[in-house]
Amino acid sequence: MMPGQPDMASLLKQAQQMLAAQEELAATTVTGTSGGGLVTATVNGGGELQGLVIDPQVIDPDDAETLADLIIAAVHTATSSAQKLQMERMGPLAGGLGGLGLPGM
Repeated sequence: MMPGQPDMASLLKQAQQMLAAQEELAATTVTGTSGGGLVTATVNGGGELQGLVIDPQVIDPDDAETLADLIIAAVHTATSSAQKLQMERMGPLAGGLGGLGLPGM
């Protein structure tokens, strides 16, 4: 082993911690809203859209563009929150494995 390199047991422990954190993220949901709560998007910690709630008062057949903008804004807010959550949970763990040249690290 080269000086400064983690040992195999340490790497295995970090990998197990990353898997546990990924499972926790997949089970965690965050929401984003737009239009003062007229549209609410729910995503899991991995950034996957899980739900979308649209208040009926915002549905105007003559103005689909506004509804689309509200949906995009709500999803964007939710996915941004999910990305922050990922960095909080995975960032410290990924730093320990970054020197291995693993994809995505």
